[in-house]
Amino acid sequence: MSDIKFFITSEIMDNEVVLFMKGTPVFPQCGFSSQVVQILSYLGVSFKGVNVLDNDELREGVKAFSNWPTIPQLYVKGVFLGGCDIIREMFEEDELRQFFKDNGIDMINV
Repeated sequence: MSDIKFFITSEIMDNEVVLFMKGTPVFPQCGFSSQVVQILSYLGVSFKGVNVLDNDELREGVKAFSNWPTIPQLYVKGVFLGGCDIIREMFEEDELRQFFKDNGIDMINV
């Protein structure tokens, strides 16, 4: 297993909710990453943000890992949930809150 694949696997297995994003949760560096951070923050979900802009190998590696061409990418309990459009749609349909509940993810704002 390559170092980057090992790193990605470790992040998604060691953290219940991981967002591979451009920038950080405090300072997102793209609108799509910012939208997902806002949604997670609104729901009160604790998550780990991983800045793919820090490392070209990571940015390309996470796309290959998930077989998904864009960033951000949200993983919940080791499973790829989706990118910005999917997360936003799930949030707007009130499916995201239920998904987190069903998977035992704590939310402050429920």
